[in-house]
Amino acid sequence: MNRRFHFISGLPRSGSTLLSAILSQNPRFHASMSGPLGGVVTTLLGELSGRNEYSVFISDEQRRRMLKGLFDNYYGPEYGAEVVFDTNRAWCSKLPQLKQLFPQSKVIACVRHVSWIIDSIEQLVRKNAFQPSSIFNYQTGSTVYARAEGLANGDGMVGYAYNALKEAFYGEDTANLMLLRYETLTSDPARAIAAVYDFLGEPAFAHDINNVHFDASEFDAKAGTPGLHAVRPRVGAIQRGSILPPDVFNRFANDAFWLDPGLNPRGVRVV
Repeated sequence: MNRRFHFISGLPRSGSTLLSAILSQNPRFHASMSGPLGGVVTTLLGELSGRNEYSVFISDEQRRRMLKGLFDNYYGPEYGAEVVFDTNRAWCSKLPQLKQLFPQSKVIACVRHVSWIIDSIEQLVRKNAFQPSSIFNYQTGSTVYARAEGLANGDGMVGYAYNALKEAFYGEDTANLMLLRYETLTSDPARAIAAVYDFLGEPAFAHDINNVHFDASEFDAKAGTPGLHAVRPRVGAIQRGSILPPDVFNRFANDAFWLDPGLNPRGVRVV
């Protein structure tokens, strides 16, 4: 099948699952929650590197074919869609590789104020008070301060994705990159989806934003975090106060660099 690949990346708790659920209403599209290919590509790149004593027998063209083969084989005949969106936070750190593997592919990076991302994760932790989460390696004795610190550090769920996003945003391969704000997707989904279609160069499709479905309850339960990928049937913004201590919330209040046009030297599209 002459299939096209695009990628959904960006920050956690920022609308990637919601975006995938909406896009998957289009019968020509396949989109879902984060999958394994980002990690497999990272591992294979390492195994094909100089640390492998047989790497002298491996050319860059062979590396390219092997990496591309991962996508072609993972999304086999059982995936009948013409356009596949693979979701993983790692893709923002892999723009040079994606450019060579899929020159026409687009990367949609979902973004949200970091304070509200931390707040959203903390809300899930408290909601599932009797189920330790895989997000924190099932540890049970930490505080909101330790959890926020763990999320925000360079290897954390939020910190890694944030650093990868900045790498993509300020790198040389931004022509096929778009940032989609969580606030836009939830408060004005019609405009957000129209912008996505325009960015992709795809013909418009009549999505039903009042009847969105996605179910990853089994995965979320196994991760000890029920509701992690829950999507409300009706898309809309919900106003509420933060449950974070003010000093934790304010620590990340100025991290939304994408809102400042002066910090966007390459003119990346931000919706």
